[in-house]
Amino acid sequence: MRGRCAAVRIPGASVVPPWEDVVVDLRYWLPRAVDVFERFGERFGPFTPHPSHRIDDAAFAPVFERFAKRLDDNYPFFHPSYAGQMVKAPHPAAVVGYVTAMLFNPNNHAAEGGPATTEMERECVASLGAMFGLKDPLGHLTTSGTMANLEALYVARESHPGRGVAYSSECHYTHERMCHVLGMEGHRVPVDARGRIDLEALERLLATGRVGTVVVTLGTTGLGAVDEVHEVLPMARRHGARVHVDAAYGGFFALLGRSVDPVGLDPRPWAAVAGCDSVVVDPHKHGLQPYGCGAVLFNDPGAGRHFAHDSPYTYFTQAELHLGEISLECSRAGAAAAGLWLTLQLLPLNREGFGEILAAGRRAALRWADLLAGSDVLELYQRPDLDIVTYVPAVRPFSLLSVDAACERLLHEGMYAADDPVFLSVLRADARRVRPASSAGCA
Repeated sequence: MRGRCAAVRIPGASVVPPWEDVVVDLRYWLPRAVDVFERFGERFGPFTPHPSHRIDDAAFAPVFERFAKRLDDNYPFFHPSYAGQMVKAPHPAAVVGYVTAMLFNPNNHAAEGGPATTEMERECVASLGAMFGLKDPLGHLTTSGTMANLEALYVARESHPGRGVAYSSECHYTHERMCHVLGMEGHRVPVDARGRIDLEALERLLATGRVGTVVVTLGTTGLGAVDEVHEVLPMARRHGARVHVDAAYGGFFALLGRSVDPVGLDPRPWAAVAGCDSVVVDPHKHGLQPYGCGAVLFNDPGAGRHFAHDSPYTYFTQAELHLGEISLECSRAGAAAAGLWLTLQLLPLNREGFGEILAAGRRAALRWADLLAGSDVLELYQRPDLDIVTYVPAVRPFSLLSVDAACERLLHEGMYAADDPVFLSVLRADARRVRPASSAGCA
């Protein structure tokens, strides 16, 4: 089985999070969002909407009730009982920022589409770059890590035409897909026993001269494995290859890895990121943002030349590059930048701010792993590199079929337990590593 430690699970905890006790009271601040928008609208005078837009409360109420009922068909992502996929509830500060800006409906493709949120986005990008030690990165927010990785691999293709991309067999499947989209040759590199890209296999591949960019992963989505960036970077440079860092999942752990108290993280991969060519990170994962907030950063601002284009009806208001001029995407919600900006004003990207959130999850994962290591009911598969803990039921007599069956029971019976349910997920693992007398993983 696979679970992610975001918080220690408290049996019988309230289903409704008491946000006002610990963070931001949405019942107070969301109406203030409407106040902000209405105050802005008063500057332009009253107007009457077209009658075709009108919906009275009598018509709206029953439809909203049906809508609300349909939302019951969800999982409790906000609750400690949920420890499955990489889905987190957004921080209430992000919700307030997003909703407030959404009422204005800014488009950060061009500055004239969202002047305020464009500047917020620039500030957020600078903060994200500093988190990785990048000095003056070129970058922007994206709608997802997939889109961010597409842009990074697009620059890889333009930088080394005719050369392919190397990535580990445990990396996110988006790299193989995007290589296909871009018409590039993709090379799957095997992993070591820790789920990290195998350095010897990578060296042999680089020696062929067929690879122009190596993708390293900071936090694979299965195990949370951290590739040895500090080893890959000099190796790639010796062979004239670029290095792209996919930190969509684990990137925010740089706040620990680059600090004096890394909570057991090896600091070397995190320090090496500053020398890589591009980085992707998803604020809508550990950054506690609503979905639709990824980011791509380029160490060399000159990478923007690969996106050069013009538009006959935008880009009129500034001499500085518009965000859409350094992106494959066009329209993007400025509200995503607003939510992230407001969050980072309250939880800055340093060890004492956002870092404490990451540290709590990291400590919980290590504690959970220690408990599993001493259990005769569950077996630890692998000690966590970040905050993903993998384990299986200890089945006797042992067989791969019995491991699979026990994992499925734990998944489904836990989810549908009448009292104190727990929501987990399963991970397909290499059967060669699943053996009875040692740590094991779901096949």
